[in-house]
Amino acid sequence: MFLSVSNIVSPICILKENEAQLVEEIETYLDARYPEESKLVKDRFRCLQGLGEAISQYPSVRAIQIMRGEHRSEENLIEALSSFSSTSHLFHIPTRVVATRSFLVAKFHAFSMLSMLVRDIQVFYLPLRRVMLSIVCTLMAEEVYFSCLEDASFSHDTKINLANDLISLWDSGRDPRSIRHLPALESLWIARDAAPPTFGTMEGSSELIRISMDMGEDWHTFLIQETDHTETRWALEEFLFGLSYEEILKVRSRLVRFGISAVGRDEVRSYIGSQPAYRTVKDADPRTIYDFYIDRRDAAVFRTRIGLPGPQRTLEEIYLKYLITIE
Repeated sequence: MFLSVSNIVSPICILKENEAQLVEEIETYLDARYPEESKLVKDRFRCLQGLGEAISQYPSVRAIQIMRGEHRSEENLIEALSSFSSTSHLFHIPTRVVATRSFLVAKFHAFSMLSMLVRDIQVFYLPLRRVMLSIVCTLMAEEVYFSCLEDASFSHDTKINLANDLISLWDSGRDPRSIRHLPALESLWIARDAAPPTFGTMEGSSELIRISMDMGEDWHTFLIQETDHTETRWALEEFLFGLSYEEILKVRSRLVRFGISAVGRDEVRSYIGSQPAYRTVKDADPRTIYDFYIDRRDAAVFRTRIGLPGPQRTLEEIYLKYLITIE
């Protein structure tokens, strides 16, 4: 959910219609049963409202500004984004973008508060969780795009297209899902969220089937065309199992060494020790999907810098590159 440039006068304007209705219904429920908690909720969303109003005063990312004869425009920003060569992009993006990321985090926390108060009421809790997961996916998509901008294998023209997508993501109004490749990435994360690993023979067949059932034709074509590549298989295995490339090798080696045909979740954890490389994706906390992506991305960057074997990109980056090449 991104803010529009127009002035914001009510909480409905900073939320989608279904989100605003959900908040109102929960407030009504809390008013009748837990008035003190209802007051906390209203205060939190009032703060969110104020933050939204402040951000709306900043100019659109696409706006043209002239300062001391120097033009600052969307084209300048696209060119700057396309030339990134490191992860230090914080001071290179407009204030409105940085502030809107903060707004999304604040919105997540506001809806997280609601979810804690109505956790046992499924008619409220399930749509709240969908809102939180959508926020997480939007923030992750931005991270994936930035990672792809830093990929030396992308041509300059492709990076220009990536940068343009990023700007559209930042300036797309209240619903960023219209961005070309966000739906595909979001579907992938939602499918992974709904399909925790079972391990078994460590082939990943059951995990892949469960994820693929909820994916579109692009994903199935991607699997057929791209999984012949070693890096894609490695990145896919990390995504499916929730383990690092190095941990997967360790578990498989143990299975072969002791003649074990299948392994369960608890056994896997005992094989890799008390400090797993990647944080576990937890059904009750959508933030762990984001953590899982960041862990894999950082590990991929580390392998690249040190020259270690294993995936040097995440599955999401490889998949996004594929989606771009088939356009």
